[in-house]
Amino acid sequence: MTMKCETAQERIALAVYGELADDQKHQLEQHLAACDACLQEWEGAQALAKAMSLLPVEEPSANLVARSRMRLEEALDTLPHGGWLFQLSRQFSQGMNRLRSAPVAASALLVVGLSAGAYGGFWTGEHAHAGEQAKLVQPSASSAAISEDQAAPIANVSSVVQQPGSKNIEVRYDRLLPGSMQGSSDDPAIRQLLLLGAQNRLNPDVRASSVALLADGCRNRHLCDDAPVRNTLMVSLLYDSSLPVRLKALDGLQPYIANDTRVRDAVLQSLLNDPDTQVKTQAIGLLEPVQGDSSVREVLHTVAARDDSPQIRDVSQQVLNQVQQIQ
Repeated sequence: MTMKCETAQERIALAVYGELADDQKHQLEQHLAACDACLQEWEGAQALAKAMSLLPVEEPSANLVARSRMRLEEALDTLPHGGWLFQLSRQFSQGMNRLRSAPVAASALLVVGLSAGAYGGFWTGEHAHAGEQAKLVQPSASSAAISEDQAAPIANVSSVVQQPGSKNIEVRYDRLLPGSMQGSSDDPAIRQLLLLGAQNRLNPDVRASSVALLADGCRNRHLCDDAPVRNTLMVSLLYDSSLPVRLKALDGLQPYIANDTRVRDAVLQSLLNDPDTQVKTQAIGLLEPVQGDSSVREVLHTVAARDDSPQIRDVSQQVLNQVQQIQ
């Protein structure tokens, strides 16, 4: 029976690392001899394996594997069982034992799991992914709130509460047993918990509270010097399904639009693609300090000509007219 390209591409990674059965390897070789596209895929996988072999081998930790499986399972819950992601999960489960003897292959498959979890979380579960992926949080050794029995990695954040009239934030999180930590958002351990909370796809309240606190810290210019915080806010702006979360993320990024081109590009992308006029209106206002930038003018021209909202088209054209008068 002729092998389909989809099946061939699923088996290429296993074949590159010598984990494919002999009969399947023979079928794959026959397919590669007749299919240029899959042959290019094969050559690319071989080149990647060769490049990775030059680096020190670092086996993924058991915690990272478990976290990746959790995110993949969350994404799969939102998809039909006949979809490609379900098939990928089945391949993941069936091949995991064999891949334990090939650390590089296990690492590559782990990347696929993280990417698939991000894709499913952002685009199928929440309109949403990461490109961005979740990070395990290792609490700071300097925090006196962490005891020895809390040394295990954190599974998820269950609540985020800022104490009235104080910078103090209480973050509750789950390990094997529930735990909590208190401290300012300046505390690296609290900050890591907020980053994890901002990626919580199961609890919208935790996600909204975490993004709001991170955004407030950025507006006060004491958190966003940390690249992961900006990255988290950009992901929330572009992919979160909640309008208040997107607006708050946009507000937090405002001080960095002029000097960080990645932030500026994220704001321009939200102006082009966000479904809500509130986000687009706020984005146009925040772009005022850089309206002379060529990429900003180009996007404003596009929005002024093509946006579905007459209001957004008019506002964009007004801004362009002002820029032309200044020039």
